[in-house]
Parts: sequence; structure tokens; C-alpha cells
Amino acid sequence: MQIPRRKTNKLKRRDDTPVYLTEAGFARLRGKLARIKRSLPELIDTAMQAAAEGDRSDNAAYKSSKATLRRANWQILEIEDELRRVVIITPGSDINGAIKLGSVTILETDDGQRKKFEIVGSGETDPDAGRVSHKSPLGAALIGKKMGDVVKIIIKNGSKNYRVVKIS
Repeated sequence: MQIPRRKTNKLKRRDDTPVYLTEAGFARLRGKLARIKRSLPELIDTAMQAAAEGDRSDNAAYKSSKATLRRANWQILEIEDELRRVVIITPGSDINGAIKLGSVTILETDDGQRKKFEIVGSGETDPDAGRVSHKSPLGAALIGKKMGDVVKIIIKNGSKNYRVVKIS
């Protein structure tokens, strides 16, 4: 059984925007691609075995295995496209000491509570762990701010003020 090859120029690209990832995120994405590629021979073998069972039009196992193989091939194409567009985020502040992608900042609320946030790309967000996207309301408001600046964020119940205490 031969795997159909699709020409990449016929694929609809979502966009050409950069994909911002940390070194760890880049390594995870490359690992995911490697795992999917390693699983291809097994998926092909499963599809071939299901095809050998008889009439393909009524063969649910064949249809299922072909769908799984198609999904894996599509994931490979998507991940390879993302990897071509990756921009590695360097940790720290910019040369002027302002917050940028990759900065870890400590913010203080009006009531004195301190919270730590890391500004990351959209693919690596985890609000519970303090990792916010540069496109999120908080992340977008923080980009370019320096120590001592106050950031006002509009939330459901009104607004919340944060003062930048530390940038690293």
C-alpha cells in the first residue's frame, strides 16, 4: 500500500504569522512530530491488514484505520508548517528593561497581593501556572511596561489594577 503524497502548495495555509515558543515548547513540538512519524509504519500496517479483510466499502476497520492514518499525516504537515514559522522566545526583559515576550514579571494588585506571570506565545499558555499569552488582555497590556508602571485590565466585574514590581 502506497501512502498518497499531497503537494504542500495545495494545502491551505492558515497564516504566515510567526509561532512564538520557548526552547522547551519547541522541543515538545519536535518530540510530538517525531512520535507521530514513528507511529506511521504501525498505522500503515493496520490499514493494510484491514484492507486485506475483504470488501472495503463495508469494512469499518479499514475506514477507521484510513481516517487515523489521514489524521496522522495531516498532523505531520501542520506541525512541520508550525516548526518552519517558529521564533524562539528569549527570556528576560528587552534592552530598555521593559516587558516583552519571554519576560517573567511580578505584579502587585491594589490589595497588596503579588502574582507572578510569564509572557509566552499563544501555544504555551497556562493561566493556572501564571503563563499568559502576549495576545491575552493582561499579556498585551504588559508588553512594553517597565518597573513601577501601573496596568489597568478590564474584567467582567469592572477593572483591576496591577503595578509592575519586578521584571526578569
